Amino acid sequence: METELPEVTASSRHYVDRLFDPDPQKVLHGVIDMKNAVIGNNKQKANLIVLGAVPRLLYLLQQETSSVELKTECAVVLGSLSMGTENNVKSLLDCHIIPALLQGLLSADIRFIEACLRCLRTVFTSPVTPVELLYTDATVIPHLMLLLSRSLHSQEYICQIFAHCCKAPDHQTILFNHGVVQNIAHLLTSLSYKVRMQALKCFSVLAFDNPQVSMTLVNVLVDGELLPQIFVKMLQRDKPIEMQLTAAKCLTYMCRAGSIRTDDNCIVLKTLPCLVRMCSKDRLLEERVEGAETLAYLIEPDVELQRIASITDHLISMLADYFKYPSSVSAITDIKRLDHDLKHAHELRQAAFKLYASLGANDEDIRKKVSLGEGRPPVLSASRQAVTPT
Repeated sequence: METELPEVTASSRHYVDRLFDPDPQKVLHGVIDMKNAVIGNNKQKANLIVLGAVPRLLYLLQQETSSVELKTECAVVLGSLSMGTENNVKSLLDCHIIPALLQGLLSADIRFIEACLRCLRTVFTSPVTPVELLYTDATVIPHLMLLLSRSLHSQEYICQIFAHCCKAPDHQTILFNHGVVQNIAHLLTSLSYKVRMQALKCFSVLAFDNPQVSMTLVNVLVDGELLPQIFVKMLQRDKPIEMQLTAAKCLTYMCRAGSIRTDDNCIVLKTLPCLVRMCSKDRLLEERVEGAETLAYLIEPDVELQRIASITDHLISMLADYFKYPSSVSAITDIKRLDHDLKHAHELRQAAFKLYASLGANDEDIRKKVSLGEGRPPVLSASRQAVTPT
């Protein structure tokens, strides 16, 4: 961590000193002032961490004598600190923030619970946090399941934690065995879009490469409708792109796991066309990458799906556009756009090659379309020119 400026450190020390005031009301006001000071200010966050604010905030959060209001404000500040740099998150982890926040979830006060969950969500979604920390204590997952009924915010944060911390078959099994499917299925019809989306993301990570979960999902009823039917409704063009993509992932993973047939209408007429749409040039670069990679995974083992994809909405021609970033127009008119294109150019090419590989995996005619047609990538054009006799 870089050396802190003395004058900044001095002003930050004032905030930390107030946490030790013998008057509880002054401590509370000090924490509130600290909260206002760190919002959007990574320098201030780093200074407060260096000066030892985190152990004191965690102490106050866990003290039985602290008021619920003080505990809640401490959790909010810790959540703000965790939104800073990865070094900040590492410092919080070193102070054992996760066990303290999990302990806070045993409170009866919903505002304090939500503040702890929000902070846990932020810490767990950082790439430096080991997701195994969620599974260390066997009582944590069942308690989180119980908290799902407390509020919309608790539903959103818990689903987000589950979705992010489900990285391996063992995690899928633990969550599945604790009833996560039954507990979050009804959230797909929530009035809150954020809750619906986080529940949907949960299902996508649970179903990935997991026949046991996928076979269960096929038969789950939500308000009289089967889960696949709900996912299909979420594919509709009037739904947000994020929702369409994630629902398409759920159906793709269920299909690959064997719980939905490859010739089922929900795959051929709904999921596949949706994923092809995601590859069009009017989508964001990130969406095009995700769409192409998911489509490649869907059609990889099935020659009929490969054939259908190859003739849907000029897909092969569409993929040629994946090699046009960054464009010269971007370089002239918009530096930020150029920087964005540069970052995603490699991902686009990689996604395109994955989809080319899946499209041509089993059918010589499709391979010819790719290598000879207008959809061939520049690298194939160059290689053909290199072997053409003069």
